[in-house]
Amino acid sequence: MKVREVSCSSALSPSRLPGLDYALNPYRGCSIGCTYCYSPSVLREDRPWGRFVDVKRNLPAVLAKELKRKPRGVVGLGTVTDGYQPLEGRYHLTRYCLEQLARHDFPVSVQTKSSLVLKDLDILRRLPDVEVGVTVTTMDEAMRRRFEPFSSPSARRIEALRRLNAAGIRTWAFIGPILPGATDATAEALLRAVHGAGTTHVMIDRLRYRPGVWDRVEDAARALSLLPLYAASRDDPRFFEPLEAHLLAVGRDLGLRIELAFPAGW
Repeated sequence: MKVREVSCSSALSPSRLPGLDYALNPYRGCSIGCTYCYSPSVLREDRPWGRFVDVKRNLPAVLAKELKRKPRGVVGLGTVTDGYQPLEGRYHLTRYCLEQLARHDFPVSVQTKSSLVLKDLDILRRLPDVEVGVTVTTMDEAMRRRFEPFSSPSARRIEALRRLNAAGIRTWAFIGPILPGATDATAEALLRAVHGAGTTHVMIDRLRYRPGVWDRVEDAARALSLLPLYAASRDDPRFFEPLEAHLLAVGRDLGLRIELAFPAGW
């Protein structure tokens, strides 16, 4: 893993994601190493994803200046790289950014797949308008380690949801991407765990084969003897429809508010 400290000239960028006005990413690159991540294509990044992280050391100071003049809007924290990846335990950039956002009274939406978010419970409680989305794709740890090698175990992410809810923080779960043979195989256990943690809002999304994704997913699928299944999910545009329908049905039976995360064609 190559880590370098860099300076940035801007902090907030316009967001195309539903419900978000701004995107804020304290790091470029991510050490969690998810095989299915399509951030490299979004960022037009040629370096090997999962093997480098640029740490934007001056980001909190740049953010503080921008918040004085930007129109108030919802800030999505961690839209193309996880703000709570392991290096956050050393640099605390996400925490420093949250402090600035709290000071300027901006609404915040955090998305992560790391239980490290719990270290910032104190400041999250101080934010007047905040939500935290936690990504969980499967309750099968062998699958989780293959597709998300350096992520928090799924049980710890469920516990993070439970503790966030207990602290009075609004939460949602993101089941995405749907991993054939992993997400669907543990769908009921996964949704029951989310429900048991006190989270009532769930968004789901299919595996999207943006440029470069297949090359990484292929190796994981082959190692799990699932290559034909993943090839079908890549080649058949309707492959995910029954999987989505199953998740939606199970979630609704549990009384969850469950929905597709993105409109068709996104």
